[in-house]
Amino acid sequence: MPNQEEVKAFLEVLGLREEPLGVFYTDVEPKEGFCPQTLILPTAEMEEKGEVDFEATFANFSCVLGVLWRARKKGVPAYFQQERIGCLGGAFYLGFLKPQLDFIVHYVSTGIPGVMEGECYLESPEAVRRFYEYIDPRPAPGAFCVFQPLSRFGPDETPELVIFFARAESICGLNQLATFVTNDFEAVQSPFGAGCANLVSWPLKYLGEGKLKAVLGGWDPSDRKFLKVDEITFAVPYEMFQRMVNRWRQSFLARETWAGVRKKIALSHKAWKE
Repeated sequence: MPNQEEVKAFLEVLGLREEPLGVFYTDVEPKEGFCPQTLILPTAEMEEKGEVDFEATFANFSCVLGVLWRARKKGVPAYFQQERIGCLGGAFYLGFLKPQLDFIVHYVSTGIPGVMEGECYLESPEAVRRFYEYIDPRPAPGAFCVFQPLSRFGPDETPELVIFFARAESICGLNQLATFVTNDFEAVQSPFGAGCANLVSWPLKYLGEGKLKAVLGGWDPSDRKFLKVDEITFAVPYEMFQRMVNRWRQSFLARETWAGVRKKIALSHKAWKE
């Protein structure tokens, strides 16, 4: 983990008052934090046999972004496991459920006449199936997927990903810095997906392909209620985060142009009373 003073200086120049979250998988349950209630996670096999009680499944619904929202307010970890995930979409994107249920395929698209209204995020069940096959989340390598503030990481813990929550001016700094530290003119991606897909599934997919990519997110309308007004997410591999912390002083962030942007960041904090 980079020196905490260096991280603090990096966040300060970006105008970020909230510490980023590090994401990692482990077999050790956190001693504190927010976690969804116990849920019997149905499988595609159970669905095919007609054994899924969807009313019971959705009774304890808990959005991943919603759990993160609560954890962010308290500055404590949020964590998930196969038996405590709260959302079939989140279970798929965090690597605890594959393949996704056909019920969700229809829910995300056109719905089921007389049963449920679809979200119409994609135009057809076939398009949803293609998307799920394409994004193909990595199976969870540990029993728990943990999101926690970087300062809470111990000497034996290393995040795979680092997630920022910020508004446009701070995000513009992160966006441009991603290319500065990688020399990749397409270092930042903004693919389709649920909120947790852009936090975890997409950056891990790129990493699995040997690509160091940052991912913009927060575009899922269903998740906007768990983000501040005008807030979006920016997820980066840990290696990119390290480069950012170590090299920001060589970049535009230490130049006069950025000083002008910092004035707008200050105005934003004042407007939102932060």
